[in-house]
Order: sequence, then structure tokens, then C-alpha cells
Amino acid sequence: MITSPAFSGKRYAVLGLARSGLATAETLIASGAEVFAWDRQDIARDRLKGRATLADPLDLDLTGFDGVIVSPGVPINTHPIAAHAEKYGVPLVGDIELFAQARASLPPHKVVGITGTNGKSTTIALVHHILEGAGFAAIMGGNIGLPVLAREPLCPNDRGAAIYVLELSSYQIDLTRLLDCDVAALLNITPDHLDRYDSFDHYAFSKSRLFEMQSADNFAVFGVDDQPTRAIMAAEMQRRQAGRVAAIDTAAIAHLQSEWPSLQGPHNLENAAAAVAMVEELGLTPDEWRAGLASFKGLPHRMERLGEHDGVLFVNDSKATNPASTAPALAAFPPDPAPRIHWIVGGLAKEDGLGDCEHHLGNVAAAYTIGESGPRFAELLAGKVKVEQCEMLCEATRRAIAACRPGDVVLLSPACASFDQFRDYEKRGEHFRDLVEALTGADHGGGA
Repeated sequence: MITSPAFSGKRYAVLGLARSGLATAETLIASGAEVFAWDRQDIARDRLKGRATLADPLDLDLTGFDGVIVSPGVPINTHPIAAHAEKYGVPLVGDIELFAQARASLPPHKVVGITGTNGKSTTIALVHHILEGAGFAAIMGGNIGLPVLAREPLCPNDRGAAIYVLELSSYQIDLTRLLDCDVAALLNITPDHLDRYDSFDHYAFSKSRLFEMQSADNFAVFGVDDQPTRAIMAAEMQRRQAGRVAAIDTAAIAHLQSEWPSLQGPHNLENAAAAVAMVEELGLTPDEWRAGLASFKGLPHRMERLGEHDGVLFVNDSKATNPASTAPALAAFPPDPAPRIHWIVGGLAKEDGLGDCEHHLGNVAAAYTIGESGPRFAELLAGKVKVEQCEMLCEATRRAIAACRPGDVVLLSPACASFDQFRDYEKRGEHFRDLVEALTGADHGGGA
């Protein structure tokens, strides 16, 4: 794990002992800090019994504490811990902030930070894949994989400084004050998570803070498809010297996209272009990033190609939890010559309407609506595409397979959260993968 003398002799409260909270507590204890920890589940608290004081921070006099660490899942806009910490003048921070404070004691390294409403997981995994393929010592963390504090510190190698590649959600940025990324990217900002913010403007401001924390001589790259992202880019161009801010340039690499089987569609072209800008800033050559793009296998549940059966392609895009993230998936499979997407859509809606999906309905042969929002999607799509109301994912998958012809695509891209029927988007995607295997009699286990 990562430890640091910066925490020695200090006092912290940790609220929430899931993955990031437990890793934070372990780091602080190993660094010589006094830790008060709490989780509402006994089994989570038991992991720290005898090594930390088990007490709810809401019941503590926080005078003299150096910080209250909360997980990104704690809604600080409504949870009483925010007001309680403020009462004592104690900062509310997250594990990414502690990583930032620990950086001074780590071996020489650089940090890449990527945020955005959609596409950040694919982009972060792509950057990490390209760096590793080129021989750099690199790990990815933050909002993906293991908590960064749980990883062993990286050491430089013959390629240069080690590189920490971090996916950063707005929730994590809200709890961070000192993270100065050597390279950072903002892919896009579209309405999402508005239950955690007073307005869309406040959500966009959260994203902007990643760049305000950067030194003016560090590098940042921005998407150009939405006004809030362009506004943040414009502000950073005023603050930085020429060449330290770039726009994602898809035109420069679009002619190569046919080389990347796992990165099809306009959204993945944008993800790839962002990754190229970042790794070139880190010193990689075109030959190195081209090899990395070609060998990238993608991530589970993000335009994951499960394989083909009887000429029909099955794609698991369960991670698409809002219309803005589903729209590029619909755009990725144009008619050939007839519409060929059999679209499974629905779940727990985050917003009303089709959003950008409406621009790509000409690619849809039929829609199969599921979940709590299924009836509403059926209304929105009526008269535009053929609609079958299915309610359950198993029924939608069965009907889609029955209707397909060779060359068609069965696409699970729900444009909704999963919580009406599944624990998370991962469980939804795994269930879809199992259904495809069972209904086609083919083994699609690891993706293709």
C-alpha cells in the first residue's frame, strides 16, 4: 500500500469502510496516524477492530482532527457529516486527496487524471494499456480498479517516471484539493448525477476544479462537443501558455479507426484521440500508440463485443446509464443497407426523454423496452421505430434474437441506471452475457 510520513501523528475520521474507505484507513494506520473509523455494517468495522477506534464521526467532537475522509458514495450535499465537519473547521476529503498529499514521499512519478460524464473508463484503460505496452511502469486507479492507496508505490524504469493513471468522478474531485495532474483530460459534460448537485452548472463546476488544481505549465486536453466543456477549456487557455491546452482532434486519427476492432463508433474515436494527445505529451511515439490502439480489447460492459452467432453480433454496453452515453453506441452501427440494431433499452431513468439517441434512430431496426422506464421509452419511440415492450431483460434478449437476420446487432445499451432490477450495471451486463450464451448455445464467456 501507499504510505506517507505526511500523515504521521495526525488524527483522522474515516466514514464508510468499503473498498476506498478501508484502503484509506489502512494507509493512515500504517503511516502512523490515529484513526477513528465507522461503517454501519458490523463486518466492515470488524476488519479494523483493535487497530482503529470504532466510532461514528457524527458522535465525535472533531476538535483537533486533521480530516474526515468519506467515500465518493456519501452524498455530501445531503449527508449530515458535511455540516458536522464544518462545525469544527475540519476538511472533508477523499482518498484521492490523501494520495495527492502523499505524492511528495513517492518515487519519481507522473499523474494522469481523466474526467467526464461519459467515456472516462474506456479512455483511462486505453491510456494505461498504451503506456504498459510501451514499457512504462503504470497503474490505473481512482474510480476504476483497486483504490490507488491500496497499490504498491511505483518505481521509475528505463522509460522514465512511473505513471499513475486515475479515473476521477465529480464526487472524487469534490473531495480533493491538492491534486496537480501532470496531464489531465475532460471528455464531456452532460446532465448526470443531478441528485448530488444544486444545478447542472454546479455539476460542471465540479469537473472544472480538476483543471484549476493543475499548475499552469501542465497539460490539459478537452472535448469540444458541448458548451460547458468548451467554456472550461477557454478559461484554461487564458490561464496557461500556448501549447498547454489542446482540443481533442479526431480528424487527425480518424483514418486509422478501422485498425481498432474494440474502438468503433464516434465516441470511441473521441476516446482514442484524447488518449493519443495524453500519451504523446508523456513522450510516446506514433508507432507506440498505434500498436496500443490496435491491441486494446476494451472493457467489460462498455461496447463489449460478446461475439457473433449465426451472423448476429452481440454487444454489451450496460455501462451506458444515460441517453448521452447510449447515443454513440447507436451511431456505431449504421444501416447496411437496412437498419440493423435491435436495441434493448430501459431501467431506472436518470432523465426524461431520448436526448441525443433520437438522432440515431434511423440505425434501429427495433427497440425492446425493459424495466421501470420501459413504458415511457415505448411512448417516446412509438411511431419512430418498431417497439416491443418486454419488461424483463431475458424476454427482450429472446425476442431480439428471434427477430435478427445475419448482419444485425443485438445491443444492450439501456440509457438508464440498473437499480430497478439489478444491483449495478455490472450485474446487468453479466446477466445479459449469460442470457446470450444460454439462448444461442454459444460460449461468449470473456468477450471477443
